[in-house]
Amino acid sequence: MIIIPARAPGTRPLAAALYGYAFLTDFVLLYPLYALLFADAGLSVGQISTLFVLWSATGLALEVPSGAWADAVSRRLLLGLAPLLPAVAFALWVLVPSYPVFAVGFVLWGAGGALRSGALEALVFTELDRVGATDRYARLIGRARTAGVAAAAGAGALAGPVFAAGGYRAVALASVGACLLAAAVATRFPEHRPASADAAADPTGRADSAADATAQAARAGGTGAAAGDGGPGWLGSLRAGVAEARADRRVRGALLLVPAVSAVWGGLDEYTGLLARDTGVGEASVPLLLLLLWAGMTVGGLLAPAGERLRTGGYAGLLVFAAVALAAGALVGHPAGFLPLAVAFAAFQLATVLADVRLQARITGTARATVTSVAGMATDLTVIACYGGYGLVAGATGNAVAFALAALPYLAVAVCLLARSRAAGGRAPGSGAGPSEWTNSQLPEKTSSP
Repeated sequence: MIIIPARAPGTRPLAAALYGYAFLTDFVLLYPLYALLFADAGLSVGQISTLFVLWSATGLALEVPSGAWADAVSRRLLLGLAPLLPAVAFALWVLVPSYPVFAVGFVLWGAGGALRSGALEALVFTELDRVGATDRYARLIGRARTAGVAAAAGAGALAGPVFAAGGYRAVALASVGACLLAAAVATRFPEHRPASADAAADPTGRADSAADATAQAARAGGTGAAAGDGGPGWLGSLRAGVAEARADRRVRGALLLVPAVSAVWGGLDEYTGLLARDTGVGEASVPLLLLLLWAGMTVGGLLAPAGERLRTGGYAGLLVFAAVALAAGALVGHPAGFLPLAVAFAAFQLATVLADVRLQARITGTARATVTSVAGMATDLTVIACYGGYGLVAGATGNAVAFALAALPYLAVAVCLLARSRAAGGRAPGSGAGPSEWTNSQLPEKTSSP
């Protein structure tokens, strides 16, 4: 039986830092305008597309190595460095606008995203585990994603007035300021990690008695060794993370679910403006329709704690519901279709958060950031494939049909989940008793308050 403390006061500083960091990271006024900046600098559509590919490729190449680095050193340190790289990129873009500088900027931006990916989730889950509050992971991550969506919406609303007042330089200055504030907030993250090279070397998470005693003492006393002290190093963390992903079938299944759920709708998000324009509205009305989608994603993030009660069948049903709403909303061909699209995006956001919760709950070794980054790399690969597929389909049939066809993979994922559940006797593999079969059934056992 899983007994979780009713209160865990140690989560407040973590939550405050997480929400502030998530908001400031996405409060970038240059987001809705950087494509216009590139075009005004004389770049063609083809050149702009190559920049996007370079952006994705950078994140893809650095995803897993940066996760291993986060496991080997301080995750808080990497979270502090991550916003500084795009800050440099934004400044360079407006000071020396040219294709080579834009390319360098996207490399920096992609590297910053890779530093953050994996390290953030691992730090949050590890700190919650230390105070016996892993049941709150879904709530915190869901609200953090909501904060990010709210920040993007706010940045979009402010970008126009700021641009009118000071042009691209004013917008870039505001974006750099948000990045610097995010780096400052990152220093407020608590970080306590037990020093145990032996624990990291064992991909199953079963360390020797001395390492167990160290971890138990850290949890009981609320303190831990500084990140990276006596750790296994970058290569050891990389090996441990990859070994756990390969050796544990439950971890591998949860890892693959993340890109299966998050990649397609995440890739579609880049084309929602084109879909909105195809409904016949004017350019000025496009942001209003996109605001509906942002509102849907906000609701989806906030529903994460309730979503933890879903069993495998319920989760599969959530994916089917989202897929049907996505296809129906896209095929309407009218601005009203963005209402079911907003519902679909809410469901997809919820499903994405729950997939992340499931993965974090099943990781038992100390190379948590590395395993999470492997999931991020798989997501990046799938997103790139989605970009290519969408371009081919939309070029031949239009944006509405491309959106509708993008719903089909989710039906396949739902069928696979149901088939695996039935093969396991109607329950998720390795699940335990309790209502939270989909996620919390895999959480470490907690018997008392810290």
